[in-house]
Amino acid sequence: MLLHKVKVYPSKNHLPKKKQLAWKIAEIASDNAKLDKNSIDMVINRIIDNASVAIASLNRRPVVSAREMALGHSRKNGATLFGVNSKLKFDCEWAAWANGTAVRELDFHDTFLAADYSHPGDNIPPLLAVAQQLKKNGKDLLRGIITAYEVQVNLVKGICLHKHKVDHIAHLGPSVAAGIGSMLKLKTDTIYQAVQQALHVSISTRQSRKGEISSWKAYAPAHAGKLGIEAVDRVMRGEGAPSPIYEGEDSVIARILDGKNAKYFIPLPKKNESKKAILETYTKEYSAEYQAQALIDIAKKLNNKIPDLNNIKKIDIFTSHHTHYVIGTGANDPQKMDPNASRETLDHSIMYIFAVALEDGDWHHVKSYTKSRANKKSTIKIWKSIKTHEDKKWTKKYHDPNPKKKSFGAKVVITMNNNKKYSEELERADAHPYGLRPFKRNNYINKFKILTDKILSPKESNRFLRDVQNLNNLKNGQLNKLNIEVNKKYLKRNYRKGIF
Repeated sequence: MLLHKVKVYPSKNHLPKKKQLAWKIAEIASDNAKLDKNSIDMVINRIIDNASVAIASLNRRPVVSAREMALGHSRKNGATLFGVNSKLKFDCEWAAWANGTAVRELDFHDTFLAADYSHPGDNIPPLLAVAQQLKKNGKDLLRGIITAYEVQVNLVKGICLHKHKVDHIAHLGPSVAAGIGSMLKLKTDTIYQAVQQALHVSISTRQSRKGEISSWKAYAPAHAGKLGIEAVDRVMRGEGAPSPIYEGEDSVIARILDGKNAKYFIPLPKKNESKKAILETYTKEYSAEYQAQALIDIAKKLNNKIPDLNNIKKIDIFTSHHTHYVIGTGANDPQKMDPNASRETLDHSIMYIFAVALEDGDWHHVKSYTKSRANKKSTIKIWKSIKTHEDKKWTKKYHDPNPKKKSFGAKVVITMNNNKKYSEELERADAHPYGLRPFKRNNYINKFKILTDKILSPKESNRFLRDVQNLNNLKNGQLNKLNIEVNKKYLKRNYRKGIF
């Protein structure tokens, strides 16, 4: 692993492309590194994970709308749409749009947190769609996904976007472009241009994750994936990109991030070094913001300790800077305390999440977010009693570069009306790779079966699980097997007229 120093250069000081970050990314995307066995196994886990949450969200309004848009872009030899008959094919960028929205809608797939945030599983829908359309094989797809994870994870380690209120999909566009380039075995220069173009077009603000959070939260990563596909298509036809996109005088760093005096250090593997960054990522046991995962586990433990929740006076949560200021009371966002807020807002409110998990002693991806559940008087009382606080101890743990020490936990102190206190703390969610019961293949399969129950037939469920676990052996043109079909009558439609 090498650290690449990234800074801004005046235009008069021409920076050779081989010294640019986009080129360094392209180099590792175009190398011929041996695929790590554990990374291969984890890709399969994450494809299962993505399929779980995508199928569970098929009839949610944003997903229905995204699918309707994709249905207007049929293609004889295209890609498949989750839920739709696999014989029907669609333009790969629109398949990526619909499938990416389905994956992201429930906020229930994998995560990596460091200097910035990410859901690296967002890379899978666009890469799978391109692989299906171009009739690639399982090994090709594996190579592409492993590269995409490598790029996104390492960008997230080195460059903070949220400090400047830039949405984290700005790291997703480049990783999608790099992953596709790796999968298609494109030349380094082609991938270099695609990475730059994909970054340039995928810059957006974090207003999508604050205030009246809308369905765009689900659409944003799908849109970045679609843009990444289009960027690769253009550069394959000989087109270029704004350059140098990271280091230029009017670049993303110079004008949008930390400015002309900024210095970043991006870790990337050496050329031909096996890519293992996917092994540092982790999925969710609960359908909520990742920084809430350990707190749900804490709430479940405290539910068993406290005899009468009606006698709670106040709840103090001591946690990291990120958790306090993004999903805690430090965000100063009244929407996070509003029982009538959108689901998208509630899953970014640690106060709501903790109150419900404490009362119910559990968490459910649908029932925990219903309007009636959010408006329960006893829940609101607990909800309003919660305050979060930054504790530098937890902030330090959050940013620890050692994945075995890095944690996203908290300490919770509940004070009762009689001033008796109950306390619990947890460094990592139980399902985290270094948690109490890390997710293994059987956990991913179980999550798939729970989320797809009564949606998929047992035959289709078993078929998909068999084929996905045989991914390494799927031949050219066989990647349609990674689609999942449901009964046509199950799928809801949106008949409101649009453009497509």
